[in-house]
Amino acid sequence: MAMRHFCFQLQVKPGHFAAYRAAHAAVWPDMLKALQETGWHNYSIFMREDGLLIGYFEAEDLQANLDGMAATEVNARWQASMADHFVDLDVPVDQAFQYLDEVFNLDDQLGQS
Repeated sequence: MAMRHFCFQLQVKPGHFAAYRAAHAAVWPDMLKALQETGWHNYSIFMREDGLLIGYFEAEDLQANLDGMAATEVNARWQASMADHFVDLDVPVDQAFQYLDEVFNLDDQLGQS
């Protein structure tokens, strides 16, 4: 199965920017291991100064990645620890991603994928 690209956005609450950055500067080792073991690759999160988050990752099977993380104890703890940082969420953070459609990929257009 080929690696696919995924991009999502979320909004961090005003007043939570520093805490969100601090949490992601020191992600728990067991959370990092779980992400790696469940197939998340090249995962990055970017934050604009107004708290808009853009996340990017690559995966072969998004649903398998999500299901794999949902089956881990650490994911439930991490999502609970992050929940208060976001605007208007009524589901766990990892279920609230607003996915963006990929409209351009240089490697695809160059035939290098």
